[in-house]
Amino acid sequence: MLDRRYVVGHRLGQGGMSYVYRAIEQETGHAVAVKILLPHLSLDPRAVERLRREAAMATRLSHPNVCPILRWGETEDGILYLVMPFLEGEPLSDLEARRGHLSLSEGVPLLIQVCHGLQHAHEQQIVHRDLKPENVMLVPRAAGEAGALAVRAVVMDFGLAKERRAGPHLAKLTATGVVLGTPEFMSPEQIRGKPLDGRSDIFALGVLAFELFTSQIPFPGKSAQETMIARLQGSPLSLRDLRPDLPAQLETVIMKALAMSPAARFQSMAEMALALQECTEAGATRKLFRRR
Repeated sequence: MLDRRYVVGHRLGQGGMSYVYRAIEQETGHAVAVKILLPHLSLDPRAVERLRREAAMATRLSHPNVCPILRWGETEDGILYLVMPFLEGEPLSDLEARRGHLSLSEGVPLLIQVCHGLQHAHEQQIVHRDLKPENVMLVPRAAGEAGALAVRAVVMDFGLAKERRAGPHLAKLTATGVVLGTPEFMSPEQIRGKPLDGRSDIFALGVLAFELFTSQIPFPGKSAQETMIARLQGSPLSLRDLRPDLPAQLETVIMKALAMSPAARFQSMAEMALALQECTEAGATRKLFRRR
């Protein structure tokens, strides 16, 4: 049974590690999302302890572009659950599916918001590890809410990277055979099971940005394993071969985010946000001169 302060309603969906329910907090009447982790995770004490620790850390997050964990607890059966604000909106993945690739003026402001949210998390020593379009919610801005865009990008699911068992070709790349994250968006160091910092999220944001503007991933493969191996052996596709209308400066930014070595990438999300902002300013200047 969950904490009695919540009245649990219908199930919203199922992720790789959890069921998600809409619930009402009885004291305030506010709608919340309750994520109940799948029972099999309780069989791995190390996984449970990691999730407890990261859930506790994520309660410190407080930023407009981050969905925080409001509280966490355990059911009578010892299953961990997390409570988050219930956000009305749509995942970035749904927008991509509906619209296809975005323009420079549409995509860059969304990416900058994601940078700001992740910069806040990194300052709290929290690495997302599973950044992808499904984990970015686009929430309509309330009347009077600051911001040039009609929607606010909110990064979801901190500390809840999905566990996927590595296949035989990849098991040797990690110490345990467990790969955390979503294969298409994982950094080379994440595939190898190395210690991660915020620069791994920068790589994932580079993949997300490439897909946002091209509807393709930069390291294609016929299977998840092939995309992961391509990350370690090959070079990304060229952004401007697929979208020659985009500025070379944007391709430079995304390619830097996708550098094989963390040391060659942007060293912070704030640095990447600034580089993305310069792309839009340069694009606006080019349009101005073309009209003259």
